[in-house]
Amino acid sequence: MGNRLDTKQDKGPGQIQVKRLISKDTMPYLLLLPVFIYYAVFWLLPVASGVNEVFTGLDGRFTLFGNFRLMLESDLFDRAVMNTALFAAISVVIQYFIALTLAVLLSRKFKGSKLLMFVTMIPMAITPTAVAIIWKTGLVRDGWLNTMLVGLNIIDKPFVFMNLEGLSMLLLIILIDTWTVTPSVMIILIAGLQGVQKELKEAAYLFGANKWRILMDIVIPILKPSIITSVIMRLIAAIQVWAIAVMVLGYSKVPFLVERIAFFVDVVPGIDTSGKIAFTLSFTTTIIVLLATVIFLKVSKSSNAAGGGR
Repeated sequence: MGNRLDTKQDKGPGQIQVKRLISKDTMPYLLLLPVFIYYAVFWLLPVASGVNEVFTGLDGRFTLFGNFRLMLESDLFDRAVMNTALFAAISVVIQYFIALTLAVLLSRKFKGSKLLMFVTMIPMAITPTAVAIIWKTGLVRDGWLNTMLVGLNIIDKPFVFMNLEGLSMLLLIILIDTWTVTPSVMIILIAGLQGVQKELKEAAYLFGANKWRILMDIVIPILKPSIITSVIMRLIAAIQVWAIAVMVLGYSKVPFLVERIAFFVDVVPGIDTSGKIAFTLSFTTTIIVLLATVIFLKVSKSSNAAGGGR
């Protein structure tokens, strides 16, 4: 017992001070400190540097609208804005409805549902570069897509998809993107459907509700958090689309906002104004993503409040 008492008494003031510093309240912050440092060095500093470039002219002086004027006057900027807006609006709606239909269908676990799940998940396992290669080889005149369509007697002769322009080519890019990303949206919705209890559906059937009313009045409201998450993710990704369009068609065929950033960085890096335009486009795209997300959340909350009021 004397030894135990001596051990307790051996603790010096330094050990007590360390114990006070590393308390339960300070420990979480100490554990998160490396993450904060990492983001400060590799994210916050580059972002601050980029914002500084946006508001600094070619002469090194502050400018409020000078670089934005260069951006507005840059090649294909108006088409890039229009294509990005159309792509985001059309692709999000199409992908959401396809994903919701597949999620509701697969949640019923019918015979062959596992095989259908496997087939629909295949695009998720393919990298964007491989997706571009697959579709680029399919869209040429003698590609696999024409071979399949002619073999099924859907078309009489091969069609040159790569010659499409304007809205037709944009819709083709939307179809490729839909094939690629719909499974990821579907997975989020399937996870949300796990929270729908069978008892709720059975009670609705007992009160005379049909499948459509159950879907609209029970399933969709329970799925709202998953729907909001999936739509926001797809909206952000749709605004930032560029890789598939560039890898399949090359630059400037179907311009997007982020595609213009890559164009000025990769294709014309030697021009004095190209860097300023790229930084300004990045800043503008970020603001558009934030505004689109905030507006969608506001609309979702107001619709929820209206639904709750009813």
